[in-house]
Amino acid sequence: MSLLEECCLDCPYCGEPISVLVDCSIDQQTYVEDCQVCCRPIVLQVAVDEQGYPQVYALREDE
Repeated sequence: MSLLEECCLDCPYCGEPISVLVDCSIDQQTYVEDCQVCCRPIVLQVAVDEQGYPQVYALREDE
């Protein structure tokens, strides 16, 4: 498992599939990244498990 993993998810605004790079060296993190399609801000909540695999949750900024 590398320190940066590409994760695919759907934008919570437009529903289009997007990909984000996740830093797996940090166990838990929350940050905002703009959708590559509609440019709206997505709140990404990331948790990395013991094997180094990320779980990524995408939320609207107003949730």
